[in-house]
Amino acid sequence: MHWHAYTWLGHGPDLRHEAERRPSSPDFATSPLPPMRTGDWLARPRTRIAETFEDVDKAANWMAGEYAPLRPPGDTIPLEHRLAVAADLLPRGVDVQWGEWLHGGRFVTVGMICCPNRHVNHPCPMLR
Repeated sequence: MHWHAYTWLGHGPDLRHEAERRPSSPDFATSPLPPMRTGDWLARPRTRIAETFEDVDKAANWMAGEYAPLRPPGDTIPLEHRLAVAADLLPRGVDVQWGEWLHGGRFVTVGMICCPNRHVNHPCPMLR
């Protein structure tokens, strides 16, 4: 197993465009929006992959590095706790995605997606 990292930072109201966030949409492949299901990131073009990891600690630390500068001041979940949970879940085949509302109606998501994925049948994007 390995993990693909994905991020999105945009206007939160855009998330209402649910149709293009589903693989059945003709706009899915080109949409910048995060998919409705985490595993569907794997159906996006490989150019959307921010990083790929084979080491769980490096994957979790990458997430923390991406998330920390954007972390809202009122975030009540300590970053150390997020790291511990990610390091526990990822090797067990559970996708980890952190999402937060930011000032001005923006939303950020930082995700680490298991590949292969137990919830979707998409092939590894690196092999397409």
